[in-house]
Amino acid sequence: MRIEYVFDTVCPWCYVGKRRLERALAQRPETRARIVWRPFLLNPDLPPEGIDRRVYLDRKFGGNARVQRVHAAVAAAGKSEGIEFDFESITRMPNSLNSHRLIRYANATGREAEVVEALYKAYFSQGLDIGDVAVLTDLGASFGIEREALAAYLASDDDAAGVLNDNARAHRLGVNGVPCLILDGSYALAGAQEPDILLRLIDIVRESQPEAAFS
Repeated sequence: MRIEYVFDTVCPWCYVGKRRLERALAQRPETRARIVWRPFLLNPDLPPEGIDRRVYLDRKFGGNARVQRVHAAVAAAGKSEGIEFDFESITRMPNSLNSHRLIRYANATGREAEVVEALYKAYFSQGLDIGDVAVLTDLGASFGIEREALAAYLASDDDAAGVLNDNARAHRLGVNGVPCLILDGSYALAGAQEPDILLRLIDIVRESQPEAAFS
């Protein structure tokens, strides 16, 4: 089963959705699932260096009271998935393009999923600026990726077009928000759904596949 997970690295609900998907798949160990990480840029027009997060949140939500309500809801959902959000530690709203490029680069080592998790933890639990090339280089190097080669890659424009093309493809498919799951290219589900809902869709897809796929 091919599961395309359409997400952004600066989206807290995508972090929650990732954990819920993993929990659902753990309940279907007989399902051979391959997750393909598909980038979606929530803020493609941000400058490369990002902007002050408080300014960003005020613009997006219209004031601190609403920001606090949104953060409380996300934090509660995250806690149930073992995520400790620390929104107060985040000072920058990064442009997420380079973080998605790091994920693509990590594909060569087969550690994409681990890098995705590490990016989320770095940003949402440690307040690190995941738009900063130095931060991304350190993170990649911690997974055994050769530092100098990664730094050169991130300093270039390599794969930037690929990320932008995937983002455009998601919009063409009608994805307007994330997270969004696309299973076997035919079934889509939007939002950070609970595992029981994900399991229903996974089972539907499994039943539609030839029996040989599960032998």
